Amino acid sequence: MSGVYLDYNASALVRPEVLAVMAEALADNGNPSAVHAAGRRARARVETARAKVAELVGADPTAVVFTSGGTEANAQGLQSAIAAGCERLIVCATEHPCVIEAAMASGKTVKPLPVDAKGVIDLVKLGQLLNQTGGRAVVAIHHANNESGVIQPIAEAARLVRAAKGWLHVDAIQSAGKIPVDMRTLGADSLTLSAHKLGGPQGVGALVLGEGSSAVRILHGAGQERGLRAGTENVPGIAGFGVAADCAQRDLPKAEAHRAWRDAAEAAVESAGATILGKGAPRLPNTLFLSVPGWDSPQQLIVLDLDGVMVSAGSACSSGKTKPSRAIVAMGRMDLATGGVRVSGGWGTTEGDWIKFAEAWVKAWDRQKSRAAERAKEVA
Repeated sequence: MSGVYLDYNASALVRPEVLAVMAEALADNGNPSAVHAAGRRARARVETARAKVAELVGADPTAVVFTSGGTEANAQGLQSAIAAGCERLIVCATEHPCVIEAAMASGKTVKPLPVDAKGVIDLVKLGQLLNQTGGRAVVAIHHANNESGVIQPIAEAARLVRAAKGWLHVDAIQSAGKIPVDMRTLGADSLTLSAHKLGGPQGVGALVLGEGSSAVRILHGAGQERGLRAGTENVPGIAGFGVAADCAQRDLPKAEAHRAWRDAAEAAVESAGATILGKGAPRLPNTLFLSVPGWDSPQQLIVLDLDGVMVSAGSACSSGKTKPSRAIVAMGRMDLATGGVRVSGGWGTTEGDWIKFAEAWVKAWDRQKSRAAERAKEVA
């Protein structure tokens, strides 16, 4: 890919090893439910991938249910908790929209779990919410925020949820492959993953069940995925997912190298006037989330893209209007909510990429301030 790609939290570049195994699976393309030789080879690819995905998060392979992606996996996780007897939902205020929307569509009472100014959940408030009347609760907390990279104290939250006989659902889609993720250490009842955040293909994800947890079907039909997810398996995608998980596990030490590169870029943009969202909290080593007042994120993205640097916004642009970032609003910084820019590296990122971003952003911000000053003079 030409240019500097720093948008791995949106979608990682596909790893060469993944392309190779997917091409092989596509060329063979047997149905994994078939009993003939091609079907058996397809089944072997699926089960090999299942073992690799399970290994990435310290789970048993039988706990892994392959899905069409993280959105479906999150929906199935929440519905499984409800089917297990949970009568209400507690959802982190900075959760991904697919979790929040699935919770709201459940027909159950939904209460937000607030975060502090750094984006970290309020454990005291979680305890209070769990102790409210209304039945058992399913608590949804992402391991790491997709915008800020802030890492949540999942193990501490799990102890509170367990004491209240609730169900803890953890979206680990952003954290897996960037920091160690272990189902047992986290104490999750269900956990979700997505292949394309790891350098695998888009359109493949997984629901991983904790010990003693069971899933409920949300797609009905034949008996694929042990009857938990109907539909012929996406064998090439699943095979790619397995290789991506294996590579991510292998490269975990390399992922930590991004911290120094990120910190240097962070220092450069902060000294130029940017506010760093989530600073001071535990964060993913590959993620930088910044904002400045008066310069909306779509404008920043366009300028950076013209300079050959690809990053993403902390907010979405729809119908010509910039929507405030959910994470920034939850942190109490409405003044910065439309100017968020997320920079995220991955397996193909170099130190030079981070340097190029910082230089490009500082120059663009200097030009923006100069234009603003000229407009102010004209008005005066």
